[in-house]
Amino acid sequence: MSLDGFPPFISAQLHYLINHFPDKIKVEQVLSGGKTYTGGLDRFTLLIPYCLDYIKWDIIYNAEFPLAPPDIIFGTEDEDFHPLHMTGRVGEGDLKFRNILSDWNYKDPTRLLALIQELRDRYMAYQKKRVGEVDDDRLTFEISTICSREGIEMQISSGAEKPEEVKFAVPLMDMNINKMVHGCPWRHPQKIYLQVIYPVGKKYASTPSAPRLKLMSTTELRALFTIEDVKLPSWLDGMCMAEYLPHLEESLQKQVLEAVSLIDIRRHFIEALAPLLGRPLEADPVFCRKATFLASSGSFVFLVPLDNC
Repeated sequence: MSLDGFPPFISAQLHYLINHFPDKIKVEQVLSGGKTYTGGLDRFTLLIPYCLDYIKWDIIYNAEFPLAPPDIIFGTEDEDFHPLHMTGRVGEGDLKFRNILSDWNYKDPTRLLALIQELRDRYMAYQKKRVGEVDDDRLTFEISTICSREGIEMQISSGAEKPEEVKFAVPLMDMNINKMVHGCPWRHPQKIYLQVIYPVGKKYASTPSAPRLKLMSTTELRALFTIEDVKLPSWLDGMCMAEYLPHLEESLQKQVLEAVSLIDIRRHFIEALAPLLGRPLEADPVFCRKATFLASSGSFVFLVPLDNC
């Protein structure tokens, strides 16, 4: 996105955040808050990836007083999220968070990133605490069996017109897909997740309903591997995530390795056409899915495109 219109110190912090945040972060609703100040834009909404969705936080600087850290307004559904008062005692994490605010240096471009990362970590702890307080035996058991897995995010949601449910985002396969692709163009790590959504059970329900399952991935991964083509294993009665995940991960790992091996097969196919059609005018050098050749028949010259090969 263009950062034109921001004061230099906000532009530097926002640029650093966008380019160094571990996942793709979005900026929306850019505004200027001052009625008389004409120094530029100083407030915006951040869409921060969390649990395979986005949480929206309003970031409000005061361009007239750059020494002050920005105010942050959390979503209406998170009115109980109070990151400064999450523990009864001041621990190491609390001191770190308070120092980010009290020692705010607007000339340091890394400060906004540090603030957002710390707040996101606290938000994750807040959601985990909320899920742990749900009065549902099955959820309590699920959490106890998968709590050792790294990177799991969870979130509870409810509303006047929808039942309460708990959503898990489970990262799959401990493999670095970026390093497996030669000349990888991806800036962010490519990952595959299983989204698991549990309806919060009622005490009078005799048989708990199966969770809703959906395989999801980072957007750029589709150039290599399309998860929409993956058929999920069946979820059997009485099954838990700790039983379900190993079989899914084993199947996915084989399919990802096969997708990587197909790159070389496509590359050799394009190279094999060179003696017949000459060198391609253009070709996808990384995934080898596209190539265009110039061919002729008599006086007729035409292009031969190969797409999604």
